[in-house]
Amino acid sequence: MARQIVKLPDAGEGTTEAEIVAWHVKVGDVVEEDDPLVEVMTDKATVELPAPRGGKVVAIHGEVGEKRAVGSDLVELEVAADGEAEEDLQPSGSPLSRDAGEGMDAAFTSPASRERDRSQSEQDEVDGARAKLLASPAVRKRASDQGVALEQVPGTGPEGRVTQSDLDAYLGAKPREAGEDAVETLPVVGLRRAIAEHLSESHRRIPHFAYIEEVEVGAVEALRAHLNETHPGRPHLTLLPFLMRAIVKAVARHPQVNARFDDEAGTLSRHRAVHLGVATQTDSGLVVPVVRNAQALDLWRCAAEVARLADAARRGKATRDELSGSTITISSLGPLGGLAATPVINRPEVAIVGVNKIVARPIVRDGQVAIAQMMNLSSSFDHRIVDGWEAASFIQRVKAYLEQPAMLFID
Repeated sequence: MARQIVKLPDAGEGTTEAEIVAWHVKVGDVVEEDDPLVEVMTDKATVELPAPRGGKVVAIHGEVGEKRAVGSDLVELEVAADGEAEEDLQPSGSPLSRDAGEGMDAAFTSPASRERDRSQSEQDEVDGARAKLLASPAVRKRASDQGVALEQVPGTGPEGRVTQSDLDAYLGAKPREAGEDAVETLPVVGLRRAIAEHLSESHRRIPHFAYIEEVEVGAVEALRAHLNETHPGRPHLTLLPFLMRAIVKAVARHPQVNARFDDEAGTLSRHRAVHLGVATQTDSGLVVPVVRNAQALDLWRCAAEVARLADAARRGKATRDELSGSTITISSLGPLGGLAATPVINRPEVAIVGVNKIVARPIVRDGQVAIAQMMNLSSSFDHRIVDGWEAASFIQRVKAYLEQPAMLFID
């Protein structure tokens, strides 16, 4: 037999370490070539490391949430040396080793004994499946007390983890007995920890200035519906591509908001190109894929690029380059957007434009009360770089473009 060590690879671009997000194997497991071993994350890009060849896991290095240096050992595999049979890698008690043994001593084994062996094999498989389920000890105990097979409960937590709420739903949401207090403690690791650290640093270092303005979006919504109806073969338009174009045109008059501030070096980099970050919710947390050179894209190309990046982010396939380098960010909660919010700036940017939901509400127009489609823009600015007047002027220009959408297409 021989040993093969799987090390943390160098992802390039100055990466020196990565965080272990999830283990897919444990000591004693037998893996085939390309089977997933471990997930690691670097700069919000999650990478799944496969087995370079088949073998038996004899050691793993590092816990979930631990950061490991590039080149450090992650997994040790026992592999077949040249000329050895792969069967030698099977752990004792595996189906393959038992079948091989049965062929030799079946004549010396009673039918009852063989039946016990088969039953034990089936139980081992069931136990193995249960062991792979993600659930806290409290959830496992409660399921056992209720006589529930945990593998039958759909899990909605991270990586399919079964939570107390999932168990409630499976049991018909029956109220628990008074006095029961089940606490599930989860480690904050991977993308969630990266988000927590980034937002904490942004909020701590940036003096946020919030500015909220209402926008009448009836005209742009009518245009959007018309374009979708008359161009059915093109990407479906939401309000977002119109907002992207409005921001692109507005920053041409207000370059101070399309910038990145290095507060350690004391330098401000104002960009001519607009690289729009679009905050996107995923199962693992919030990420910000970047639509590069948005100033060069029309409405449909904006829509297509946002859809492509959002899909890649939600599947965990967005690249490092697609998740970095934005110069200004849009944050939208869609139909859950509420009336107002105070979005946190995506440091080192100096501005973020928040989009709230569209609602029909009464307004006064030409001295008369009318019902209009209204939406609030809730935006935040780095007050060290963007003065209040500059921030208000920028949002008022965005508002004007959305309320008179024909202006979006006039240079």
